[in-house]
Amino acid sequence: MSESLYCRTCAGVSRFRQSQPTTLLPLISRLLTLAAIVVLIGLLPWLSGTDPALSLLRARSGDQEATAETLNAIRLSLGLDQGPWHALVHWLGGLLRGDAGVSWVSGLPVLPGMLRATGVSLTLMATSALVAMIIALLLCAGTLKRGLQGGTPRPAGFLAALLTALPEFLLSSLLLIVGAVWLSLFPPYGWMGWHYAVLPSLALGLPAGGYLGRLYSDALTGTFNESWLTTWSVLGIKRRHTALAVIMRALPGVMPLTGLVLVALTGGAVAVEKVFAIPGLGRATLGAAAAGDLPALQTGVMILLLLASVIGILAGGARRLLLGRALLLGAMPVPAQAAPAHKQRAWIPLLCLAFLMAMVIAGLPRDPLTSGYLRLQPPSLGLPFGADAMGRDLLARVAHGTLNTCLQALAVSLMCLVIGMAVGAFPRAMTGPIEVTNALPPVIAGLVIAAVNGPTATGAIIAVTAVSWAPLAAHTAALVAEIQARPYMKMLPLVGTGTLRRTVFYVLPALSSSLLRHAMLRLPGIALALASLGFLGLGAPPPVPEWGRVLAEGMPYMERAGWSVFAPAAALGVLSIMAVTLSSLRWKKSDTAH
Repeated sequence: MSESLYCRTCAGVSRFRQSQPTTLLPLISRLLTLAAIVVLIGLLPWLSGTDPALSLLRARSGDQEATAETLNAIRLSLGLDQGPWHALVHWLGGLLRGDAGVSWVSGLPVLPGMLRATGVSLTLMATSALVAMIIALLLCAGTLKRGLQGGTPRPAGFLAALLTALPEFLLSSLLLIVGAVWLSLFPPYGWMGWHYAVLPSLALGLPAGGYLGRLYSDALTGTFNESWLTTWSVLGIKRRHTALAVIMRALPGVMPLTGLVLVALTGGAVAVEKVFAIPGLGRATLGAAAAGDLPALQTGVMILLLLASVIGILAGGARRLLLGRALLLGAMPVPAQAAPAHKQRAWIPLLCLAFLMAMVIAGLPRDPLTSGYLRLQPPSLGLPFGADAMGRDLLARVAHGTLNTCLQALAVSLMCLVIGMAVGAFPRAMTGPIEVTNALPPVIAGLVIAAVNGPTATGAIIAVTAVSWAPLAAHTAALVAEIQARPYMKMLPLVGTGTLRRTVFYVLPALSSSLLRHAMLRLPGIALALASLGFLGLGAPPPVPEWGRVLAEGMPYMERAGWSVFAPAAALGVLSIMAVTLSSLRWKKSDTAH
């Protein structure tokens, strides 16, 4: 008996020792990723490729001559003469003491102003989250009611998809036109009372609410198909207790995605604050990037990342709290197989694609750069979309912008595919980068890249690629684990097939088609991310035709020339609908496969 106990103890110790490296590896990966991000942000003044002293001089006084004596005096006053690593340590030490440095533009301490802006942004995000939750509850009410009445629950449909299909920067423009310009119900700009928060909160909360409504209704539909509800019904348990149990069962599965949606509010707030001129953290950080005020940019990016991290941690903690002991004891019920996808919805993305192709074919032969028309000339038969403020053909600009943006999105999708396949082969070692990039809005990456490289199309491509490969890496890891568990893969080492040959001739062919399809399904969403960076001025500089930039150029004239924003807004709206309907079809397919 004692020998058996000794053997079991030794076996347990052996398993513990074997599991320790794999347990510590994700933690080490997270810590290294966090350290790399902090170092990257701390070294922004030197990574920009310009002399920090010269940048500071240009920011404060563009007319002053940049003599060697002047630049040396600036370096001595700010401690820039001792190199980047000393400045990094000094910056980190200052952060720990509550000192984020001095603004290169105003000469004032950075942190107090950024904290005030953070308060404004947190208020906007809180009201937007409230709007999102109300919308999600309304979209889920029908599903919950039908399930409790014993009917067949159906997930949220067209309305949820329509709300999800409106990016924040596009919805902000539409709400500003309708609610502030046409109807004059709310103030268009500023932040001086609750009525100033209505339109921005709707712009930020409606897309999030539509997405959450789809997630929650799908989770409720799956929960109502589980067998334990039949037992509860036979036992005569009251509906309110059943409803509470169903909600508690459905929420944990969607909490990680809920956290990502709430994290995305930090990125969406940048565009919303820009459109409505709200003195929040996003607008302040965007302004610091445009002015070259790197201390303010460093602080703004750090606070945005901290907010995203805290929201993600709270979402994960809420999931573990909701699951309770069921997660530890392995007592989770097995979900039922979901219903197959609705094939009739496949015509919607095809119709959107046909519209975009028709617009490109009609506009490509036209010149997008020549000012051959009157300023803000209205639409006509010869000028279908009208002219912009510089007399340029809007049809030509939107069509060329469509081609540019879609080609850039294709390049990003392919790069994300390659990166995802490479990273997915080492999922535990790359846990930190995958988690960080999966929860990082493209806007934050765009701000950092713009600070280093300036606002360029290449910078926008790098920024979107840097945060878009994580889902493909996670998909790769899942597929590789599944492929390697197949019987024929277990037999290959026995017949002398090496690791390299197994990977090249068996693993890669088995996962390439699924990953390529996944990458192509993400293409419209990537195009929208590129357009959002162009709208914020973080993409290609003018006069390059780009969807987001064309929309941003028309915003100042939308009150007297609505066509200046209608053309790019319509193209973006069509692409958004195509992205949402494609992801919806993919969602149902993946659920069915499981």
